[in-house]
Amino acid sequence: MLLGVEGIKKNILYGGTNQIPKFMTGSKVTFHFRTMLCNDDRTVIDDSKKVGVPMEVVFGNMFKLDVWEILFKSMRIGEVAEFWCDIIHTGMYPIVAKSLRRIAEGKDPVDWHIHTCGMANMFAYHTLGYNDLDELQKEPQPLIFVIELLKVQQPSEYDRESWALSDEEKLKAVPVLHGQGNKLYKLGRIEEAMNKYKEGLICVKNVQSKEKAWEAPWLKLEKMANTLTLNYCQCLLRLEEYYEVIEHTSDIINQHPGAIKAFYLRGKANMEVWNETEAKSDFERVLDLDPGMKKSIKKELAVLSMRMEEKREEDRLRYK
Repeated sequence: MLLGVEGIKKNILYGGTNQIPKFMTGSKVTFHFRTMLCNDDRTVIDDSKKVGVPMEVVFGNMFKLDVWEILFKSMRIGEVAEFWCDIIHTGMYPIVAKSLRRIAEGKDPVDWHIHTCGMANMFAYHTLGYNDLDELQKEPQPLIFVIELLKVQQPSEYDRESWALSDEEKLKAVPVLHGQGNKLYKLGRIEEAMNKYKEGLICVKNVQSKEKAWEAPWLKLEKMANTLTLNYCQCLLRLEEYYEVIEHTSDIINQHPGAIKAFYLRGKANMEVWNETEAKSDFERVLDLDPGMKKSIKKELAVLSMRMEEKREEDRLRYK
């Protein structure tokens, strides 16, 4: 047993240096790890050295595999140790491994996308996206972890990425990211603004996923998410990604049919891809919802009419 904890055995392969580091909530641990099954072949499931980069995880806030906190607390910097962990400690490993694999692939570990198909979401409840992890999730078993502890940093010693924040910290970060996005947008730095809005969205959606759909806390977060999504769409319009704008705004409209800005942005995107009927319908819906937009909508409809006339003339000459 390790430190009086049932179901863990430790074997030091290489001794570390100095004292055991101080660990607290927010401490960032940099380490290499190899995870193996407890079979005759000691089948390797994950190996950070094969990926080529050490892993980084944050104590407390993002840990779903509590046993790793226990293991790290027994190690010195530079130490390499092998730990056998019984099934009572390894049940959550497939979910944690999925996040670590996504980080290694340069993806967001919370696995939230700005647009996801409903069917894909439903399917995601049944698979982690990796066959070996799916099998391990169906039949949990003891695992062997070989860990090399490289570095421990305290919260004040590094800048934390949004996914490594607590829910409270995420919600505090959202208005900051929103404001930064707005400033960058006004400066014409559209792609940078878009990234700020996206980072804010990831924070909101991660917290919202833990709330019950359509109840008050969820709805409050939904409003924040929609505002950020529409700002993101405004950036996409500037980057001429019109079909993506139509996709995201349609998602919002399907859930919230009174979203004026969603109709307006979708109308502008439809206009850019020559969807005359759809653009006209969107602009007229804006007017229904907010008669105060009459002047702006009249201008957009005039531009739409002029552009469609120009296109018809171009088509007539082309196919003459």
